[in-house]
Amino acid sequence: MTKEDELNSIRDQIDRVDGELIELISSRAKLAEEVARIKTGNSGAVPLTFYRPEREAQVLRGVMERNKGPLSDEEMARLFREIMSSCLALEQPIRVAFLGPEGTFTQQAAQKHFGKSAVAIPYGAIDEVFREVAAGAVNYGVVPVENSTEGVVNHTLDNFMESSVRICGEVELRIHQHLLIGETTKRDQITRVYSHPQSFAQCRKWLDANYPSIERVPVASNAEAARRVGSEWHSAAIAGDMASQLYALEPIAEKIEDQPDNTTRFLIIGSEAVPASGNDKTSIVVSLRNKPGALHDLLRPFYEAGVDLTRVETRPSRNAKWSYVFFVDFLGHTSEQRVADVLDHISEHSGDLRVLGSYPVAVL
Repeated sequence: MTKEDELNSIRDQIDRVDGELIELISSRAKLAEEVARIKTGNSGAVPLTFYRPEREAQVLRGVMERNKGPLSDEEMARLFREIMSSCLALEQPIRVAFLGPEGTFTQQAAQKHFGKSAVAIPYGAIDEVFREVAAGAVNYGVVPVENSTEGVVNHTLDNFMESSVRICGEVELRIHQHLLIGETTKRDQITRVYSHPQSFAQCRKWLDANYPSIERVPVASNAEAARRVGSEWHSAAIAGDMASQLYALEPIAEKIEDQPDNTTRFLIIGSEAVPASGNDKTSIVVSLRNKPGALHDLLRPFYEAGVDLTRVETRPSRNAKWSYVFFVDFLGHTSEQRVADVLDHISEHSGDLRVLGSYPVAVL
């Protein structure tokens, strides 16, 4: 058998497998339609819930556990993420608000979590995303909360103090920053660069070493930076892949972030509580009474119950000068007895407590 015969034989096998995949995906889609029919028929006065964050997290974890390669676990999960997104759209398209404009890392995070079949709607400010979710104009919102290089996004935390929305999920996005130019700019004639202040901070050392004298102009988002340089002379933008593709810009330097593991964590906000998925995280906000040892009293119950804290942040209280509120993330779900005991103790002894949500730990 010649090499061409071997290749033709393999291609025939691929065609047969593709046919089987099409049939299986179609069968899954029909089952999704059946789920929608049952939910719609039994809804009554109860609001319909088509998207189940805990169920999707369980499915994706199962995919990764059963994967035997050669595709990586994450790549296999991403394929299933899109299949699930398309099937969910047959039940009911999910409307998702994100911090825009189009081309931002937040939009990229929204697609990573909900898939490309979700209806993603850009808004100009984090406040607007919170308001749209609280008003029920969208099903969910996606907002940045912390970066591994630059720390917490204070504006997101401040919104939780005034909003009734709940945290329904999280997604972590590896952030790659690129230096981009439009067709009217030559590489050796760049006089200014646009980007979001966080991106400038994440690329400070690289800019100092490679373009120390050009003007750095902060703008509201990386996507806005990319949009500007598309029609300007002698300008560049720092932005990601999505913005580069959306505005047809050329990357003249890729992955210029100072920290190779630069990652941003985003929160999924909604209006409903999420049942336990088996691997969950809980976020709370606590307003402490001003007394000696208040922070110790807040943290001690977690240690005694063996509950793993993952983040503690402090923000000034808006109720009194020199008073503070604490945002605490920890592993576990409010339905677990040990977590419930810790929260009861804090509520009784430490201060005002509000549970922002229990939700699946990021899978992708």
